Amino acid sequence: MTTTKEHTESTFPLVYQCRLSLSTHTVNHLANLLRRHLKAIGSRWRILPPGKIAVIVLAVLRHDQRLADMAGGNNVSESTVRRWRDEVITLLAAQAPRLDRALKKIARQGGEVVLIDGTLVHTQRRTGKDDRKNYSGKHRRHGLHFLALTNEKGRLVWISAARPGRTHDNTAARHDHILAHLRTAGLGALADLGFRGLDNDVLDPLIVTGYHSSRTHRLTAGQKEANRVLAVGRAPVEHGFAHLKNWRILTKLRTDPAHATQLLRALLVPTNLEINR
Repeated sequence: MTTTKEHTESTFPLVYQCRLSLSTHTVNHLANLLRRHLKAIGSRWRILPPGKIAVIVLAVLRHDQRLADMAGGNNVSESTVRRWRDEVITLLAAQAPRLDRALKKIARQGGEVVLIDGTLVHTQRRTGKDDRKNYSGKHRRHGLHFLALTNEKGRLVWISAARPGRTHDNTAARHDHILAHLRTAGLGALADLGFRGLDNDVLDPLIVTGYHSSRTHRLTAGQKEANRVLAVGRAPVEHGFAHLKNWRILTKLRTDPAHATQLLRALLVPTNLEINR
């Protein structure tokens, strides 16, 4: 039997176009980042210019395009596109702000509070007992848990490391020393009822979570109004998560969970570039 790579009669590869829903500012930022990186490592040549590489990688991240499809449409190998993607993610993640610096920046700009919330990024279910910890009973899905902070307008300023999906918001906040960082920066935080019990300072609480209703304790009219005002103030944090999850690569992660932290922090940078353009 003879194998051949030639196309059969009347068959040829097809290439289609799609619109990349990102601004030129974001593409140029990533291209300049690549140029500086190539100059720093002394790389004289790439098969495609940095601007074209930036578009390919952003298409993979934004639209979750298959690496093989992007490789075939640009006459490069799939391993090359994978290497470019990992390289860009590393460069972008290095630009993500640290928690202490992000809070101090908000304080310098005159901010008084931040918005804190947790979210679940869905992942593919893996075989074995090791994946049980990734199951979230709240969402009834497998995923990874992340904490995020936004300013009063809903702009994401920091995102935590990835943790198993069953992780509680309070557990993650204690692990990241959220209270200590807020006290150092002189800021308060608005949060949902999932963070009740995190701040036990009754006289001067840093984290405001609202009032909880139970069978034995009904909320008064004033408490209900306070919860409504708090919900209005917290609404922008959901907008911040929505902007982040516009990157379709997060629809259902296929990457190793150990790399999910770097991916989320990398996507934080272009997300803010899009919002602030």
